[in-house]
Amino acid sequence: MKRGDIILIGVVIVAALAFMVPKWLFQNSSENLHNGENLVAVITVNGEHYKSVELTDKEQEIKITTADGHYNLLKVHDHGIEMIDADCPDKVCLTFGFVNRNGDTIVCLPHRVLVEIVSPTGEEGDLDAVVG
Repeated sequence: MKRGDIILIGVVIVAALAFMVPKWLFQNSSENLHNGENLVAVITVNGEHYKSVELTDKEQEIKITTADGHYNLLKVHDHGIEMIDADCPDKVCLTFGFVNRNGDTIVCLPHRVLVEIVSPTGEEGDLDAVVG
């Protein structure tokens, strides 16, 4: 290998570490994210408040039945929530997966169900991106 190849490899490694090290250093564990207070999942159906649920590590299931007889099944566990079953035709709401950060949402458009995670203190969540 030539000297220029070694320098290029070194620059690539340093650049990669510059992006990965801050993530490792500042990565928050579940305990640090919650700081002793649990987030709340606010569930609305057809634009009206249905229920608010504290997100704890205790496992619980919430069955939502709409006025026209359709249902969605939510599961609370590990300080988060996920949609585990629904009788909507497209089942897109099941692809949101497990959500546990302030500002995360799960939406079922056919049934008009919205699950939004909020902080009980009203603090805003971290920005994912800024588009200018």
